Amino acid sequence: MSERLVVIGSQWGDEGKGKITDYFACRADMVIRYQGGNNAGHTVAFDGNKYSLQSIPSGVFNPKTVNVMGNGMVVNPESVVAELQKLHDRGINDYQLYISDRAAMVMPWHADLDGAYEAQKGGKLIGTTKKGIGPTYSDKYARTGLRMGDLLEPEYFAERLKAALEVKNMELKMLNLPEYDFDTVYNRYMELAKILGPMITDTSALINEAIKSDKKILFEGAQGMMLCCDHGTYPFVTSSSPSSAGVCVGAGVAPKWVDNVLGVAKAYCTRVGEGPFPTELFDERAHEIRERGHEYGTVTGRPRRVGWFDAVVARYTGMLAGIDNWALMLFDVLSGLDKVMICTGYECDGEILQAPPATINKLARCKPVLIEMEGWKEDITGAKSFDELPEAAKNYVKKIEELTGIPVGIISVGPDRTQTITVSEKLQKF
Repeated sequence: MSERLVVIGSQWGDEGKGKITDYFACRADMVIRYQGGNNAGHTVAFDGNKYSLQSIPSGVFNPKTVNVMGNGMVVNPESVVAELQKLHDRGINDYQLYISDRAAMVMPWHADLDGAYEAQKGGKLIGTTKKGIGPTYSDKYARTGLRMGDLLEPEYFAERLKAALEVKNMELKMLNLPEYDFDTVYNRYMELAKILGPMITDTSALINEAIKSDKKILFEGAQGMMLCCDHGTYPFVTSSSPSSAGVCVGAGVAPKWVDNVLGVAKAYCTRVGEGPFPTELFDERAHEIRERGHEYGTVTGRPRRVGWFDAVVARYTGMLAGIDNWALMLFDVLSGLDKVMICTGYECDGEILQAPPATINKLARCKPVLIEMEGWKEDITGAKSFDELPEAAKNYVKKIEELTGIPVGIISVGPDRTQTITVSEKLQKF
């Protein structure tokens, strides 16, 4: 039995990872977020309440769970403090949270630059959330950024801040944007350091000690594999890797400890932002699925684009991430449709493709090869086992397993924790 579970998004994000991570966080000793920033959102629902998280791991609702924001994240101190305040306002006060001292820090100018660079693209937008995530990662790899651990050493932070402002104010000036005053930024971040300072530590040491102690550990990714900077629909991607492979660098653990990967996939597909989306629907069915599934961005509120389940993408991300089981989410949203479709391949320039092409130019020319299956009218939100599902719904699940070569280990039939059918014995034992 594995004591380490990785939960990743296998499509374009917004697959329902929040519910799944919350579901397993109830049993986990430690929950670790290993990449991304406050550009990603998890919606968690239980006891009739909904909570929206952006940076904080989903285990925050369990007082016994240690929550870790790993070194692979980019952390916006203002956002984290605001997020904690919202939780406090709703009575969530008893939690354990630690932030990596090696995590890159989102500074106020990063959002300004994000918006300015996006605006300069004219009609060829990437579709970023304009939270400053990309520019923060850029500074990280240019080795000019600040890190959360810098806040613990005020003199060193001041030195790093001055060096950063010398470059960033020049950049802001060239873009006709307001420049930042050193004292104002320094004083504000020292205030934030008083709140977050006790949480900032060497989190890789915490994680590896938990591994040695055979603790139950849950790694949660943000976004989805098709937004991976390396393997996704580049350049319409995020600035990090949501893959299970990202756990090792983003959390500071050896590859041998990543041994159980759960790929979260909607029973259909959605994506927010720009870029090719082969199975996208443009008719009334898209509107119906969007409204029934409440398909609006957790962070941005933007309506999500809707399409049929894409087995091409699922096979691809399943291979790259080593997915052991699918968690099939929002399955109940498809109830009531006369027919449901699944994409089995892409037709492009007279050729049938079994995997997404590398360039968006070619992907934009791809047309989905669809198979049609019978829908089901029954309300499945109260189903407690696979056997209780209608025959047509069972056939849909089996077809996904057949087309992807990966078993469905979890089926979500509603937003609440209790509306979860766990088929896999391995996952039942976590």
